[in-house]
Amino acid sequence: MSGLKLVSTGAAIPAEVVTNEDLTRRVDTSDEWIVSRTGIRSRRWCGEGESHTSLCLAAARQAMEQAGIGPEEIGVCLVATFTGDRMTPGAATILQGKLGLREDTVCFDLNAACAGFIYAVHTASRLLPVNGRRYGLVLGAEVLTRVTDFDDRSTCVLFGDGAGAAVVEWGEDYPDPCTVMGCQARDEVLCVPGIHTGEENVIRMDGQAVFRFAVEALPRCVEEVLAKAGVGPEAVDRFVFHQANQRIIDLAVRKLKLPVEKCAGNIDHTGNTSAASIPLLLDELVSAGQLKQGQRALCVGFGAGLTWAGALLELR
Repeated sequence: MSGLKLVSTGAAIPAEVVTNEDLTRRVDTSDEWIVSRTGIRSRRWCGEGESHTSLCLAAARQAMEQAGIGPEEIGVCLVATFTGDRMTPGAATILQGKLGLREDTVCFDLNAACAGFIYAVHTASRLLPVNGRRYGLVLGAEVLTRVTDFDDRSTCVLFGDGAGAAVVEWGEDYPDPCTVMGCQARDEVLCVPGIHTGEENVIRMDGQAVFRFAVEALPRCVEEVLAKAGVGPEAVDRFVFHQANQRIIDLAVRKLKLPVEKCAGNIDHTGNTSAASIPLLLDELVSAGQLKQGQRALCVGFGAGLTWAGALLELR
């Protein structure tokens, strides 16, 4: 059996901290309203001199430095995102030039919204065996403030900007990540219309429908990954869930009867960062020594599409 291991992580978040109190000066809301419904207390927004590219570059460099590898060793560079600086070339292509990756490095973006990082990890696991180089660079990055309606109090309080990166290594004797993925064609529930539709290019979301979808999809995805891996939840050291809403996570944890201490998140200070959510949390756990060599993290993302994905990742 061949598969992947997680070698290192990196992260980059904007300098500006936007608190719930700051948002009360923009829309009719309150700290109590936001915290009780989402678990969010603050988030980061890009300011002057910051961009999708700058966040990706900082996160990628950190992950590569932590891994102790050079650009010539990277065989695949993938960025999960829908808010890149340009429609084309993609964020991964831009990184190829700025990081000095080899010209034959496979570089492209993919869009599976909040599940995108898992899609990218799975894609890397399939590309690396035929690439000839063992290491892949996988990122989830979003600048959601570009597509946020700041007059809509139900959505503008949710989102933050950031980028998370991981270096993964393929090996013939490494475990398969046991990825599960799926989608439902329900764009009316959560979407960004796009610049050519004639509609305003901002996030549109039916919050109640998304909530109902997520509280069903998250635990089901966990169960499917565990079944595919042939292990129980006790074999998992950390459960890393997309940080969309603390109430969604709490309901899933109770339904699955998981130890709360294995499911700690960071939504209180990051908000929902879509594709960046899982790698940002992975980096926090690794940096804090809460996810260590030989341990396993079961990661689940869910979001627009509607999409979902889960994978079991082992830290090398």
